[in-house]
This record gives sequence, structure tokens and C-alpha cells, in this order.
Amino acid sequence: MASVDVVVPSYQYGRYLRDCVRSVLTQDVSDLRVLIIDNASTDDSVEVARRLAAEDDRVEVVARPRNLGPHASYNEGIDWAAADYFLILCADDYLLPGSLSRAIGVMEANRNIHLFYGKAPLVSGGEYAAGEPVQQPVQQPGYSWSLVPGNVYLEKLCRTARCEVLGPTVVVRTSVQKEVGYYRDSLPHTDDVEMWMRFACAGDLAETDAVQAVVRIHDTNRCSSLNTVHLWNLEMAAAFASFFAREGAALPDAARLHRMARRTLAERAYWCALSHLCRREPGISLDLLKFALKNCPDMAVVPPLSYLVRRSDSLDRIRKTVAEMMAPLRHRRGRVGTEA
Repeated sequence: MASVDVVVPSYQYGRYLRDCVRSVLTQDVSDLRVLIIDNASTDDSVEVARRLAAEDDRVEVVARPRNLGPHASYNEGIDWAAADYFLILCADDYLLPGSLSRAIGVMEANRNIHLFYGKAPLVSGGEYAAGEPVQQPVQQPGYSWSLVPGNVYLEKLCRTARCEVLGPTVVVRTSVQKEVGYYRDSLPHTDDVEMWMRFACAGDLAETDAVQAVVRIHDTNRCSSLNTVHLWNLEMAAAFASFFAREGAALPDAARLHRMARRTLAERAYWCALSHLCRREPGISLDLLKFALKNCPDMAVVPPLSYLVRRSDSLDRIRKTVAEMMAPLRHRRGRVGTEA
């Protein structure tokens, strides 16, 4: 069995840390190391980490005296990693049994695959108190995986501007991680999206239908501050700009791909702007419309109808928006009828 190194960045996640680390240590991989990097937490994170290290000599701890931000932890982990394979698992998430051996098995048999990912259900972080058993999603018997050529992955990502690769499920080939480099702190929320694009330039990916990890959703998630489509569009646009200005610039069709990504984001912004306007939310609607027209000025004349055609859920979304628009009117009619 090949070796695996897992980095667990942690900040104020003492309540989750033991579940996270135990989910790694109980994997069916014999050659395994875990590095917990604490970013100057003020809760009991460091104490929990040191107890875990005392209980299992596969666990190492770095306790920073000051907070250097998450990217410093990711990149320190990249420098530390020496195993065949590498995973960054944030302390509020956890792995499912067999997730590492599945990834290793596929990548050991297919040397052109450098990144393996799978499914990760979302659970509310408030559902489980520290020390309680973690939720084990129902895993289908057996699993399948499919090859995702790097160029196909990039094409789909630029066409949809939606990233289907969830970080806690991603196991990568360590040698390739060191080649593609560090996470960029100029991308606070889409640093992982840009990283997967770099991996796609280096080779192929593999996707499994197995549940590989569980993602906890709570108020202190990094992404919790991105609570509008507009903010997500800005972050995705920054990821594409960073990639195509650097590693992606060497691709033979870089200009076309970047243009496609910008247009997809603009189309999404255009229709979301109309949706928010229908809901009487002019502020966010104006922000989205400005973004759309800045990236694709022609939308001021020709609405991007092709976007609605490409999305399978367009009719459902339109019905939902219309229903939300009509709700106040039905409420007023009901009041009038009652008063009469």
C-alpha cells in the first residue's frame, strides 16, 4: 500500500478536531501520517491536538503563536508532505471509511491520474456535540469511478462556472502537488478551484460515485461570508483570471476558455439580476447587472437566452420566481376577501 500524508488545518475547531483526525487514523492505510496545524486558536484546539499526538505517534502538531491565515497552513503542509499521496482536510470535516484506499487504488493503477475526488454530503455543524458519534452517510455497496481528462475538466468548468470538486474529498499525487505549487492567498474563497485547474493542466482527474467525506456547514465556515450570487461570481472570476494569467496562459485555447468562463458568469449574473429585481431587491440586482454588462456589454441589447436553454432547471427556477412575485398579491387579495 502506498503512503499518505494528511494535513489538518485548524482554527477554533477544537470541538470538531478529534472526529476529523480519528476519521483519518482509522482508514485502511498502513503508511499514514497526520499533521495538525493550529492557527493560534484560543479555544481548546491545541490541547485536543496534543492529546491526539500523545495517543498516536502518527500525529504531529504545529501550534502557531499567531494566526498566519489558512493559506500558510495549506502551503506548510505541501512543504511537509513526503508520502506518495496528499490530502488537506479541514478540521471541521471528516472522511468516510475506505476513502483513502479507494483513491490510492485508482491512482496506483493509473499513473496519468493525479487527482481523485468523490461525493461529500453537507451536514449542519450544530447537529453534533463534541464527543458524540459522527454521522455515517449510507454508502452504496461497491463503487464506480470515471476518468476525467484534464482538458475535458477545464472545458466543463469554464462552460458552467460551477466547481463540482469538493476539497475534503480530494486526494492528490504529492509529486504533482509540489510541481503545481502553492495555494494563492490572493484567492480567499476560490483558491481550491484555481488549484484544481492547475492539476488539470498536469494530467487527468478521476471522479467516484462513492461518498468520500462529510462537510460540516456552520456560521464560522470560510465561505459563510459569501452569501450572494454576486460575491461568488466575483470570487470565481478572480480564480479564472489568476489561472489564465499564469499556468493556463500556455494552453492552446486559453483565450477561448477564459472568454467562455467570463461569459457564463455574466449570463448567470444577468438572469439572477432579473430574479432579484422581481423579488424587489434592487441593490443586489444592480450589482449583478453591472457585473454582467462589464463582462459582456452585448447583453444590454441581446438577452443571453442560451443560458436558460443550457440549464435543465430553468423552468423550475422561473416558476419559483413567479410564485414568489405573486405571493404578496395573493396575500393582499386574501385580506381584501376576508375584510369584505
